[in-house]
Amino acid sequence: MKASVRRTGSTFKHTVQVRDHQLTVDEPLESGGEDAGPDPQELLAVSLASCTAITMEMYAARKGWDIGKVEVEVQYSPAERGSPTKFEIVLRLPEDLPEDQVQRLQVIAAKCPVHRTLDGEVMFNERIERVQPVV
Repeated sequence: MKASVRRTGSTFKHTVQVRDHQLTVDEPLESGGEDAGPDPQELLAVSLASCTAITMEMYAARKGWDIGKVEVEVQYSPAERGSPTKFEIVLRLPEDLPEDQVQRLQVIAAKCPVHRTLDGEVMFNERIERVQPVV
């Protein structure tokens, strides 16, 4: 998986290229950005929420369960001195869904690839490549 980011605004606005898709990432006005898109930390919450929902829906489809509309809300608090990064995840499922399915979906939700990545050990391999300025 690969994502490329290139600055496109006069402040912090960037265009992200992922496969054949583009999206805009920016900082809010109060942080000096143009607020032309979500900020990078918001995208982290978006990644977790969407991955959780899709993982539950794919599992339910394989089981032949009709789980209706699923909603996942993620609130994210970055790490601060002495406190870890915190994610609060709320799964909203139809009230008439059988309890055994609800319990199984809760287990499956925690197995989404983004959740497992955030919960596991992460390693970074960083390097610098010097290039000609883009005009």
